[in-house]
Amino acid sequence: MKGKRVALLALFGAVLAAVAIEPAAAQAGADSTTEELIWDLNNQLLYIAVPITVLVEAILFYTVWKFKNNESPLPTKENRRLEITWTVATAVILLFVGVASYQVLAEPYVTATQDTVAENLGEDQAEVLNVQVTAQKYNWQFNYPESGVSNANTLVLPADRPVRLNVTSADWLHAFHAPGLGLKTDAFPGQSNYIFTKPTDTGEYQLYCAEYCGVGHSQMLGTVEVRSQEEFQSWLAENSGSGGSGGNATAGNATAGNGTAANETAALSP
Repeated sequence: MKGKRVALLALFGAVLAAVAIEPAAAQAGADSTTEELIWDLNNQLLYIAVPITVLVEAILFYTVWKFKNNESPLPTKENRRLEITWTVATAVILLFVGVASYQVLAEPYVTATQDTVAENLGEDQAEVLNVQVTAQKYNWQFNYPESGVSNANTLVLPADRPVRLNVTSADWLHAFHAPGLGLKTDAFPGQSNYIFTKPTDTGEYQLYCAEYCGVGHSQMLGTVEVRSQEEFQSWLAENSGSGGSGGNATAGNATAGNGTAANETAALSP
């Protein structure tokens, strides 16, 4: 009878935890297709991990409570059926985690390559906005090769439009990280890493350098501004032909080397 009570308590705890997880995940929201995919995978893994955690803890507490007064514990007897059961259960769980993770990691919005656009969008390639992102000590340079617009430390993107970022470095290792949009990749000198995403909500998001790059690393900050299609087109029109910086070339921590950033990004653009 007591064992049934413990089992019911464990089941109640698992249901309660599962109910609590969904609102927490919903509150987090998703501001890009990339972030949405990541959160979906996170929720799937939580629905597996939480019941297992509750079950293990329930068994642990029950065992401690039941045998707390046992002065002469006996060795555990071999139970081949039990061993086969938990081995098979573990294999099934790991298979589920592997398949779910692979499906998300294979998505172009999570793992992008130079050919991601051509392989996944077909005739819609003209809709993709290409932006060259160049990291350098200790600021960010953004070049829009199709419009001839460049900007420092503020990346302006349109909502509901596919975006491909070509991320590189002008000096040494940096890392592009916009956690509010679920975006992150390393920036290597002379090499390109790609981010393919579609922002879904307008707003401002913090941009960090996520790789220690020297004494100015903590000040290597930027902003990602997601605007409506109309506002983005107006911004491009206002800054096209400005020769470079969209009004932000002197932003906070720009260095003396910023004057050559446009040439470097043009040379590295896909």
